[in-house]
Amino acid sequence: VQLVESGGGLVQPGGSLRLSCAASGFTFSRYAMSWYRQVPGKARELVALINSSGGTSNYPESVKGRFTISRDNAKNTVYLQMNSLKPEDTAVYYCYSRDYVLNRNYWGQGTQVSVSS
Repeated sequence: VQLVESGGGLVQPGGSLRLSCAASGFTFSRYAMSWYRQVPGKARELVALINSSGGTSNYPESVKGRFTISRDNAKNTVYLQMNSLKPEDTAVYYCYSRDYVLNRNYWGQGTQVSVSS
């Protein structure tokens, strides 16, 4: 199983970025996918979750209305569109999935997002 994130970078406050996570090694369309973020010294935080079909998504209040998770099951890719970015969105963003049958967690390597003027 491999999850590879891309799309991070430096953006000014109020700007936008779109992260991508390319998945391989498992039947992508059968699994819910999530994005987490982590700041040094703090616990990893869930920022978006999407079900296997893409019909349902959830967000914490901190990003609701600004972030949108989506997926393309034909391309085995999940996306995170981030708008109206704030300095407090600065973090390493990780793609995540879990195989509940095998009891395994799958994480990508992370991509840095920095929001600063």
